[in-house]
Amino acid sequence: MTDSAAAQEPRWRRLPEERPKQILDAALEEFAQRGLAHARLEDIGKRAGVSKGTIYLYFPNKEALFREVVQSTIVDRLESAEREIASSTRTAADLLRQVMRKRFEFLRSPTFVAVFRLVNAEIYNFPDLAEFYAEEVVLRSQRMITGVIRRGIESGEFRAMDAAVAARMLTSMFLMHGLWCSNRQCFPHLAQRSDEQVLEELMAFALSALSARDGAA
Repeated sequence: MTDSAAAQEPRWRRLPEERPKQILDAALEEFAQRGLAHARLEDIGKRAGVSKGTIYLYFPNKEALFREVVQSTIVDRLESAEREIASSTRTAADLLRQVMRKRFEFLRSPTFVAVFRLVNAEIYNFPDLAEFYAEEVVLRSQRMITGVIRRGIESGEFRAMDAAVAARMLTSMFLMHGLWCSNRQCFPHLAQRSDEQVLEELMAFALSALSARDGAA
């Protein structure tokens, strides 16, 4: 095949190993635009530049596509964070800063916003997917942050408390600010603050609430 012919050939034909990612990217776009219930494999295929039959080579249905979208965009990140926490020798406060910084950066990404809206709008119409998302994303994330806080309690960095409740409060605070920052015109108090400033304010508040020191700033 000549170079000119290769250049004209569809990208997915020249790079078949990239097809799954192309399909997943297209699925996320289609799900975000049309919702899970109304998304069609034909339209996902058009976005990805593949046929509906090609999608079936990798994914049996759109529910499986949704699971893999969540796996590749969120669960893989959680698994990486879990490994980092397990091997880290940093203080609990430093570790919590690291975890929540990465969490906030992801919360501010278009990928998370698309998945979050999709989950909140439709997931409970698909009980199996709701159970999957709850276990692999929500509960897994909570267990990870609870573990970091519990480590801080055991080391004396953080005051005695219910670590699971603290993790839930922390997650909610970061999640809502991450979403609000996407719509700053509706929240004037955020209009003059960068994402980095918002993150630092959240971390200062969280670490003050968790700290075992009297009169922590």
